[in-house]
Amino acid sequence: MASILSNLRSTVIAGFVLTVVMVVIVAGATGEGMPGDSAWIAFMWRWLHVLSAVMWIGLLWYFNFVQIPNMAKIPNDQKPAIGKVIAPAALWWFRWAAMATIVTGLLLALGNGYLVQAMTLGLADGVAQHTAIGIGMWLGIIMWFNVWFVIWPNQKKALGIVEAEAEAKAAAARTAMLFSRTNTMLSVPMLYAMVSAQNIY
Repeated sequence: MASILSNLRSTVIAGFVLTVVMVVIVAGATGEGMPGDSAWIAFMWRWLHVLSAVMWIGLLWYFNFVQIPNMAKIPNDQKPAIGKVIAPAALWWFRWAAMATIVTGLLLALGNGYLVQAMTLGLADGVAQHTAIGIGMWLGIIMWFNVWFVIWPNQKKALGIVEAEAEAKAAAARTAMLFSRTNTMLSVPMLYAMVSAQNIY
């Protein structure tokens, strides 16, 4: 067991293997949720969407609740470890988790037949669930846009991944931080909208 848990790739693979075993046991015992049927396929898109979103929002909150507030406490000689190693790796997972969340969410909505209703905020059919999920989707899209087109380009300057003068680096770091905080703020109503669409409406 220690050999599996000592290697991240092995740990993740083991997590997926355990999931498959669980699905087979539950489907075999109950006769429901059989892999391959339409309900299971629709659920798989939802599960992949949630899995991606956990990675995305988890990293967003890590940046805003842990890394940014504590950078001032780190001695200057240790800061390059964050800026050159940890932050670039975290930002890679952060932006691709955002992409996976958006793609799986749109495919989920399309596959379940509510994409247009949600994107128009339920105005055409007056269904509260479509309004709630639509608000969540639009907030998610705004957050995704911020990640790819504001936060990441500015972080590349701030971290020295692309060349920039010291003043431009400082400005880029501030812009990235402000948009990251914007996404943190939007994540609260976005998550409420998503969960309420499934549980209240």
